[in-house]
Amino acid sequence: MSQSTAGKIDHHNEEEHHDTSSIKIFGFWIFLISDLILFSVLFATYVVLRTRYSGGPTGAELFEVPIFVAETFILLTSSFTSGLATLGLQQGKVKTVINWLIVTVVLGIAFVGLEVTEFITLVEEGATISTSAFLSAFYVLVGTHGLHVSAGIIWMISTIFQLSRYGITEETNRKTQVVSLYWHFLDVVWIFIFTVVYLLGVM
Repeated sequence: MSQSTAGKIDHHNEEEHHDTSSIKIFGFWIFLISDLILFSVLFATYVVLRTRYSGGPTGAELFEVPIFVAETFILLTSSFTSGLATLGLQQGKVKTVINWLIVTVVLGIAFVGLEVTEFITLVEEGATISTSAFLSAFYVLVGTHGLHVSAGIIWMISTIFQLSRYGITEETNRKTQVVSLYWHFLDVVWIFIFTVVYLLGVM
């Protein structure tokens, strides 16, 4: 095989790899937009139903300020550590990236743990998803966010394993940046939940 032919093949493979990577990134943005639409619908539903108590407890009676403030602090801190992982990625420090991602995962698990504890406490108090339209909207909105955080944790753990095995490559670089962006998106959604659901709920 001549050098010119080999060069053309290599160039073709590079272009094909670049196209595949671009398609994956585009697919992620489509996924993120669909998630944004999903949460917009859930927020709109909650706003409509937030005063439909059906004689059941209200948000002011149920929501405990220390709990949702702690959840917010933990998740916002995890967004910061995720950003530090991205910074380490730009500097080419694979151990730094892995360490900060591990911290982010631990904080994410702590957040989910608090949320599950909150749900269990509410159910034990008789505030179940079928108690009122308000609680139905609450559980669906907050629970959907919690499921997304759980999926993000699994996704991040998978990325950590790939970074440990392959180091920083074009593939692991892309995956780390994408999961970090996804995590920041979930933090933004939580800020709206914190404001619309919890703060307005206790006022």
